[in-house]
Amino acid sequence: MDATVPTRRRGRPPGRTNTHAATRERLLQAGVAALTEQGFLATGLDTILKDASVPKGSFYYYFDSKEALGLALIDSYADYFNAKLDKWLTDRDVPPLRRVENFVADAAAGMTRHDFRRGCLIGNLTQEFSSVPESLQLALQNVMREWERRLAACLTEFDAERAQIWANFFWIGWEGAVLRARMERSSRPLDIFANGFFALVRGGLSPSNQTNDASSTF
Repeated sequence: MDATVPTRRRGRPPGRTNTHAATRERLLQAGVAALTEQGFLATGLDTILKDASVPKGSFYYYFDSKEALGLALIDSYADYFNAKLDKWLTDRDVPPLRRVENFVADAAAGMTRHDFRRGCLIGNLTQEFSSVPESLQLALQNVMREWERRLAACLTEFDAERAQIWANFFWIGWEGAVLRARMERSSRPLDIFANGFFALVRGGLSPSNQTNDASSTF
């Protein structure tokens, strides 16, 4: 996928607004599935269109460019994942570390369900960070900072002083564990990282001797 911007729209316009929205949603669903398996550069636009059953000539009625599709896919995945984080991390009936453990268990179950073919769309695109358009780079940074913010809010209930640095540390390590899990086709890397993370947190230790900086380390 590249960032080519067309000079004009092509193909036949959709007949109704609701049909337009439904087709756009199919494109997003197909795109998210493809990018969680392959990444941005390795995913051809033809593949997404075929999986969504959308004629190639109609693409630009739904997105102004391929770059715009990439941004929409990041937004769509972020919305989905933020809802998942909120489900697990904001449950005040559960102790804060148990909430994080529940999120980890749910994520591991999801990867297992897809036979470890799918990883994290944000993590996949981050591997291609220097090669994707600048607009996608900024979007990826913003998503990761938002994930850190959500996790830090949960961990603050356990230890406000170290919550932010633990949140930063978690996402750096978690994305690596997801990649390793896909490579090994096993949840073992997720378990190893999670066990180490929770031992660190329960021991009241910081992952480095550096001053806790509330800004993202992304």
